[in-house]
Amino acid sequence: MLLGLAWLLMAAQLLAQYWADTATTLPDTDDALRLVEMRNFLAGQGWFDLREPRLGLPPGYESHWSRLIDAGLAGLFVFFRLFADAAMAERLMGTAWPLLWMIPSLIGVAAIAWRLAGREAALIVLLLAVFNIPGLHPFRPGRIDHHNVQIAFVLLAVAATVWSDRVRWAACAAGALTGGSLAIGLEALPVHALCGIALGLRYVVEPNCAKALRDYGFALAAVTLLAFLVSVDPAHWGHAACDALAVNLAGAVSVAGLGVGVLARPTCAMPVRLIAMIGVGVAAAAVFAAIEPQCLRGPYAQMDPAVWAIWLDRVAEMQPLPSLLRNTPVTGMAVAAFPALAVIALLIAAYRNGAWRDFGLGLAAGAFLISLATMIGAIKAYPYVLWFGMPLVAVATMQMFSWFRLTGLVPRVFVAILVTPSVVTSAAMGLASVMGLQGDADLNTTARQACINQSNIAPFAALPPGLMVADELDWGPYLLAWTPHRVLAAPYHRLSESILTAQRILAAPPETARPMLSRIPADYLVTCGTRGPVSVAGEALDASLWGRLQAGQVPDWLEPLQLDAGPWKVYRVKPDS
Repeated sequence: MLLGLAWLLMAAQLLAQYWADTATTLPDTDDALRLVEMRNFLAGQGWFDLREPRLGLPPGYESHWSRLIDAGLAGLFVFFRLFADAAMAERLMGTAWPLLWMIPSLIGVAAIAWRLAGREAALIVLLLAVFNIPGLHPFRPGRIDHHNVQIAFVLLAVAATVWSDRVRWAACAAGALTGGSLAIGLEALPVHALCGIALGLRYVVEPNCAKALRDYGFALAAVTLLAFLVSVDPAHWGHAACDALAVNLAGAVSVAGLGVGVLARPTCAMPVRLIAMIGVGVAAAAVFAAIEPQCLRGPYAQMDPAVWAIWLDRVAEMQPLPSLLRNTPVTGMAVAAFPALAVIALLIAAYRNGAWRDFGLGLAAGAFLISLATMIGAIKAYPYVLWFGMPLVAVATMQMFSWFRLTGLVPRVFVAILVTPSVVTSAAMGLASVMGLQGDADLNTTARQACINQSNIAPFAALPPGLMVADELDWGPYLLAWTPHRVLAAPYHRLSESILTAQRILAAPPETARPMLSRIPADYLVTCGTRGPVSVAGEALDASLWGRLQAGQVPDWLEPLQLDAGPWKVYRVKPDS
């Protein structure tokens, strides 16, 4: 009942803040492309056919996303279509989807806190979650990408793992949740791996945990295999990939799951148990490396390295925390505030008598620290740090109640509110302001919103369908979502050639860009905002096609089109004479 109340309060604040925005735009490029993918699926595109023919150079863009998400979105859309028109059904679908995934996320985080310090800790976590505005971004209306689903899966998987020493079916659930999560995406893979390692180490120390490890291993192998069969086209079963569930990852995980399932025996001596677990880990790693060695370098290993400098290095969520603190200290302090509090909370939680020996606390701490390390390298992991930090803060808050002998409801609630993510983040921003630190250098938020506003892009649909070259990668998915046109590039690492082609066109002088556009061949060039190609600067930027257009010097082979498109400028590429 209290969990339901917490969800209602969280949903209410998100609806009040973002419902109006769902009528004008989508929060992120991934949401726009996901909408396109769902529409394709409803229009009859095959389950295994994830190609977007309107994106990129021929034959189109081969997505690595999961069709399972498309199916869920399509089901919601069909339901809302029963009593609403298509546009409203899409708004309702985009609103309901992320809000629904808050429910399993709340269950997971509350279960972790309950396991660490009892029912009261779970209640404190629910209060923290209600005041967790920074961590609710993946669940705001319109977020129909896969990030909210991954957060829910990994929270539930960690919750099931920490309960596996007390609930018989929990280990099996942890394995199944991990296998299911792999079908959605790999961003939470390190934390899922930690769950398996923790169960293996516990078995090494405590042989009576063999059954839990066996249940976990067999469930992991079975669900991973099922996820592979459901997600991967049979024609691609032999193709390895670094960024999605494919034969290399499925093979390694299946070997690990079956290995621990078969070898976990309570009668073995400790050295034998240790050797067995190490052997399984080595075998799984060997399978993964043997099938595709370059994937050892990470999910972007198969991407053209040249794309890093012109795209990924510029993506806000890929910035390391030290860079954020240096370049935009107010935002940096806001991002670092609650994670820093959670680190202190972890130390307080570990201070309790015997707490350091608690399997549940060790795993919860490990999940938080892995997420924190990931966030320091790329702030896209910030929501994971907030969610995994809340149970630790709840445990430490209970310890504070004991230290200061706070027994009344009012003082306890007051103290708990003081350590919520929203309050801690706001306090950090206030402190930064008092210290005289500068705000964000990027004041282009309003301009960007105008560029991705549906009403400003919709007029493009009146033009004859053709290939559009945009001056910003982020515009690509929105152009696909709200126009019938094809788009050369978008911010996705499997589009390396298209991204580099778009970059060369915009960075080249007009006389050099002209034949490049003809070879594609492009029909339109569209610009919005003031962010130019990053590979050139100074005089070279001024002399580039993008620089000339910004200066109002339109080459004679481009025809400016008059459209009521807000800040957008649209040029038709004249046919070669």
